[in-house]
Amino acid sequence: MQLTTSQTKVCPFCAETILSAAIKCRHCGEFLNTARAKAMLNQPGQPLDDARGRQGNEQQADGDDSPKDKPDAIVYSGRPTLWAMMMDFVKGGAVLLAAILIIAWHIERISWLGFSAASMTTIGKYRVLLGLGVFLAVGLILFYKAWKIRMIHYEVSPDRIEYGEGILDRRVDNLDMFRVVDIKLRRNVIDLLVGVGTVTLTTTDKSHPEFEFKKVKNSRELYDTIKKASLSADRRTNVVHVE
Repeated sequence: MQLTTSQTKVCPFCAETILSAAIKCRHCGEFLNTARAKAMLNQPGQPLDDARGRQGNEQQADGDDSPKDKPDAIVYSGRPTLWAMMMDFVKGGAVLLAAILIIAWHIERISWLGFSAASMTTIGKYRVLLGLGVFLAVGLILFYKAWKIRMIHYEVSPDRIEYGEGILDRRVDNLDMFRVVDIKLRRNVIDLLVGVGTVTLTTTDKSHPEFEFKKVKNSRELYDTIKKASLSADRRTNVVHVE
C-alpha cells in the first residue's frame, strides 16, 4: 500500500520518511514527542546541530545561576585549626617545664629562694603533688580551650556569613555580606608552612565591626570567595561604602 504525504512525515533527526503517528523513528531510534523534537518539527529547515545548540542554550538560560551563585548555597565551610592556640601551647609548655623542675629538683634545699625552713620542708614534702597538680591544671585548661575552638564553625554563602560557637551555651550569629567593607589576609612563615591563615573583615555591622576567621585552612580560597561575594552583594543591594 502506498502512503500519501499526509500519512507520513520526515524525521527531524535522520531525515528518513516515517508515519505521521509515529512517536519513535524506526531508523535512528529517536523519540519524536520530546521538547527538542517538537521544536525541530516546528522548524523543519533547522539543522540538527543548531537545534541541539538552541536547546542547550535554553537549558542554560533556565538554570543560569550556578550552585555557588544561589543566595543560600554554601561556598565555604570550616572551623579554626588548633594553630590558633599556638601561643597557649607555648605558655602551657613553659608552665609544664616549671612543674617538671618542681618534681625533679629538691627545691627545699635551695636557700636563696628566701622561704622559711618550715615552708621549705612543706614544699619538699608535697613537691611531687604540687608538680602533678600543675600538670593536671595546665592539661585541663588546654583541653578546654582546644574544645572551645573546635566548636567554632563558619559557613559562608553569597549573601551572608554564619558563625556558631559555644560548648554548653551554643550560639549562632550571622553577618550580611553587603556589610563587609574591607578584607585582609594574614599569614606568617609558620602559617605558610602548615597551610593556614587568618582572614579579617572590617564591617559596618554593630555586633561584628571586626570579624575574624582565625587560623583556617584554605585561607586564600576563603579570602577570594568573600571578596567576590561582597562585591556581588554590593551590586545586588546597591550599597556604596563611603570611607
